[in-house]
Formats: sequence, structure tokens, C-alpha cells
Amino acid sequence: MGKLFSFGETLADYSVPVLNEREVRAAAGILFLFALVAFMNAWLLGNFHWTRLFVVAFLTDFSIRLLVNPAFAPSMVLGRFMVRNQTPEYVGAPQKRFAWLIGFALALPMLYLIVINHVIGPLNLAICLACLTLMFFESAFGICLGCKVYNLFFREKAKLCPGDACEANTRHDIQRIGVAQMGVLATFIALIILVSPRLSPSAPAAAAVEPPPHAATSDECTPPDWAVQMGHADMWKLHHNCP
Repeated sequence: MGKLFSFGETLADYSVPVLNEREVRAAAGILFLFALVAFMNAWLLGNFHWTRLFVVAFLTDFSIRLLVNPAFAPSMVLGRFMVRNQTPEYVGAPQKRFAWLIGFALALPMLYLIVINHVIGPLNLAICLACLTLMFFESAFGICLGCKVYNLFFREKAKLCPGDACEANTRHDIQRIGVAQMGVLATFIALIILVSPRLSPSAPAAAAVEPPPHAATSDECTPPDWAVQMGHADMWKLHHNCP
């Protein structure tokens, strides 16, 4: 029973329970992928079915992580399978638990609003963007934003952070960013900004395009209330072939 209901592994070489960071990042990437698909379906197509399904799946996954054992959460099982051939990187479990509590707290109002009451509005959008940001930083950069908040609430600071980020250390030469590299980055950004207008269709050309044969009629071009509340009315019209 003790093994089933636990949080992190207790290893002799570490002062706090630990998790495998590679597994955690893989799980965050898996959730980020499905969250992004659900978000884009809602934002571009007005289809909130996948958002509701993801909220239920996310809360179930995090409930198992927090109340039972992270090792049995579906996303963590998939993450463990994907990185099973990689050497584990052990990180402190306490700060991860706090970070996941933040994610769980963000998902609860989504359950109430969008799953139970079918309420669509700016608050849903803000919560979705917050969750996507947290998962993206975790999976892409190995930066646990919730873990950084952990240090603001607990006297005992987080230990065993990914890449030894909790401990003061000197950057290696391979980690340094030189003036030439910054110059290349700045030039790249400037080039994209300059090229961007040239890749957009001109106004006359855009006006000359014939409307598609399946274009919606005027009666079908009234945006629904949820699109208006989100400031999404024009985008809704665009995706429904409305003038």
C-alpha cells in the first residue's frame, strides 16, 4: 500500500524524494500536444468538444499524480515508455508536486465552466494559454515555472532542479552566447520582419478573389455569443466563409 500511494522515489543518494526529469518532460510534451490540438480546434473552428475531453483527461491524469502516485498517471506511463532507453535524471519531487498543484488548480475552473456549464469566454482563453505556457516551458526548455514559484512559499528551497539550476554554478563555454551569435539572431529577426509584408497578398488581389461556391449566406453569418465574448467574431466569420 505504501508503494502504491506515494510521491516520488526515495533513493539513498538523495536527501529528498525524486522523480525522473526525462519522464516528466516527456509527459509534459504529450499533454502539450493534445492541449494545443484542443485549443486550436476551439479557437479556429469553434469546436469545443476536444477542449472538454482534454480537461477531463487532464484532471484525471493530475488527480492520479497528486492523490495516488505519479508512476500510474497515464501521461507519465507514456512518458516513461518513450524515454525508457535514456539514463534517468533525478530531480526533487516536492517542487514538482507544488507545480502540478498549480496545474490542477487551473484545470478545476475549466471543468466547471466549459465541461459542466458550457460557458465560453475570455477566462477560458486565459486559463488555456497559462496551461499551454507551463507545459511548453517544461517540455521544451526543462524549465518548471511552478517550481520557481515554490521557492516563494517555502523556507526550504527547491533541491535537485533540472540541470543543477538550483545550485550556483559557472556557465561552461558551450553555454555562453557571444556577440556574433546575438548579431546573427538580431539579423534573422530583422529579416523576417522585412520579408513578412512581402509575403502577404496585396489588397487588390485579395479583393479580386471570388468567394467559394459554398460560402455561407447572410443568415448564417451571425457570430455566436461565445465568439463575440472572446473577441473572435471576425475570425469566426473568416472560417465560415462569411463576408
